[in-house]
Amino acid sequence: MNRKILIIEDDKKLADLLRLYLEKDGCRVLVAHDGREGLAAARQRRPDLIVLDLMLPGLDGLDLCRTLRAESALPILILTARSTEDEKLIGLDLGADDYVTKPFSPREVVARVRAVLRRAASAADAPAQITSGDLCLDLVGYAAQLRGQPLSLTPKEFKLLAVMARQPGRAFTRLELLEEVFGLDYEGLERTVDVHVMNLRKKIEADPAQPIYLQTVYGVGYRFAGESNHAQ
Repeated sequence: MNRKILIIEDDKKLADLLRLYLEKDGCRVLVAHDGREGLAAARQRRPDLIVLDLMLPGLDGLDLCRTLRAESALPILILTARSTEDEKLIGLDLGADDYVTKPFSPREVVARVRAVLRRAASAADAPAQITSGDLCLDLVGYAAQLRGQPLSLTPKEFKLLAVMARQPGRAFTRLELLEEVFGLDYEGLERTVDVHVMNLRKKIEADPAQPIYLQTVYGVGYRFAGESNHAQ
């Protein structure tokens, strides 16, 4: 892979174990053991992906994730001992690309790192801008406008909208959207797709009850309706 990975984990034994497995997979690995050190390393060393523990000294992992996402689209895989669905969703809504719950297999982390990097590479090849009717998405700046006015979208709302807008007219299942947007490969969080679509409709539709852009495909999932113009 030859990708630069930054591990931000205060458990030194765990960090060393992950480093070993990632280096065996061909990655170059940097390690930081607290939040502030990790933030400095992310800014100075510019890794291709960050493996981020949520329970950190110095700067909490959620705050660190929020700060990093505000500065760049750098892929983030969070490690969490927080097992409830709502706590996982907090990290994802802050812009994390995937998560692994402790205890975990180091091989699982390596597999998730590979998957997140693949999705990031696909996103890098995407057009820079998508326009459909009054809606405009800036895929580089992670910004959206409706009728020339900026939209306040969370990172996951933007990503969900962008995934569907790239392929207008295609019906996506909830599981497909989970994998594309949240990096999850099981059914446990299907309801979060519905919640995000509902929130998006409130922000982009003139009448959320009769959506023009994000339409329900009964028995399947959702689609982005209309033609999208892509610009490089």
